[in-house]
Amino acid sequence: MESVQAIKQRFGIIGNTPGLNRAIEKAIQVAPTDISVLVTGESGVGKESIPKIIHQLSHRKHNKYIAVNCGAIPEGTIDSELFGHEKGAFTGATQTREGYFEVADGGTIFLDEVGELPLTTQVRLLRVLENGEFLKVGSSKVQKTNVRIVAATNVNMFEAIQKEKFREDLFYRLSTVDIHLPPLRERQEDIHLLFRKFASDFALKYKMPTVKLTDNAVQVLIKYRWGGNVRQLRNIAEQLSVLEQDRTITAETLRTYLPTSGSNLPAVVKTSKSESDFSSEREILYKVLFDMKSDLNDLKKLTMELMKSGNVKEVEKENEGLIQKIYGDNDEDDIAFEDTAEAAELLSIPEHVEPNEDSNTPQDKYHFAEEIEEEETLSLQDKELELIKKSLERHNGKRKLAAAELGISERTLYRKIKQYDL
Repeated sequence: MESVQAIKQRFGIIGNTPGLNRAIEKAIQVAPTDISVLVTGESGVGKESIPKIIHQLSHRKHNKYIAVNCGAIPEGTIDSELFGHEKGAFTGATQTREGYFEVADGGTIFLDEVGELPLTTQVRLLRVLENGEFLKVGSSKVQKTNVRIVAATNVNMFEAIQKEKFREDLFYRLSTVDIHLPPLRERQEDIHLLFRKFASDFALKYKMPTVKLTDNAVQVLIKYRWGGNVRQLRNIAEQLSVLEQDRTITAETLRTYLPTSGSNLPAVVKTSKSESDFSSEREILYKVLFDMKSDLNDLKKLTMELMKSGNVKEVEKENEGLIQKIYGDNDEDDIAFEDTAEAAELLSIPEHVEPNEDSNTPQDKYHFAEEIEEEETLSLQDKELELIKKSLERHNGKRKLAAAELGISERTLYRKIKQYDL
């Protein structure tokens, strides 16, 4: 079995952090077997190196190795690409085509960005993993294949499973062994080594002197967050190699090439609520408002009955359930009205109830507005109609002035006048 250092030299891997070494060790150990492997890590960390190591150290190394970027293939054609299709299976299928699983029989398939696979394709892939069987698109003949599957993703698979974007059973079949590659910001001692390697490569490629960093520039390089990881570092090294006349790069020069969004400042995490969350909150709010409105109408009805009858005890007995609903259980201080005045005070008679001092009877002493017995309307259309009428009356029918007051265009106002037949 080859050592970790030998594998690094063979595949051009630079770095010596524990996380990177552990990932390579696991790849070496799992290579001789046929179990499925899932490589995880952020975009740009170099996940494509692990499947190559696994294939080259396995007994399949003399057979085909096919890398497939699942996120780059359109959803409508990915089944055909992976499993093949029969002639006439769909429009444009002028001949039978072999898929990657048929071509790579006996070899290894690397499924990059496997988290982007459509759910229908995930079902087909699960069948391949379980018993090596698959169906071509448009065919009813079951075919067998003997492939080693290594997958990679930068998606949080547990979140994808919770959102029902990825099958849980497929995840556990793919991740028999999970190999995680750490992000570049967790490999600080490797950052300068990688930069020097890239700078040397680009110097040879473009036939230029190699760029070098000052001590301050090295510190800037190490402290940067590198959201794009190794891929971003490589791009920065290439830009500096091509664009800078002075081959000694200072900290000030380097900062001009580093996007500010990748600084060391704490990241702002967007915590947006889903549409279903807002819908649920809206329903709860509507229920509370309508319950309050119902209680208010019950209060108005109870108060009116008290004023009309004058017999507090009788009304209290007849409406015991209603009083219990409004005031709830109160063992320490039971509801008991001594007279009509106290009842009126406790029930908070509305402001539009005006006393009539010339009358001695409770039912005539208060004049209630008709709207006490009628529920208030919640119609926006009625409110809109009322506002338009008032504005037109205020401006003697002049539409331009009324539209300006209402905050709408004259054309919209004209349309509303026709709509309400004003």
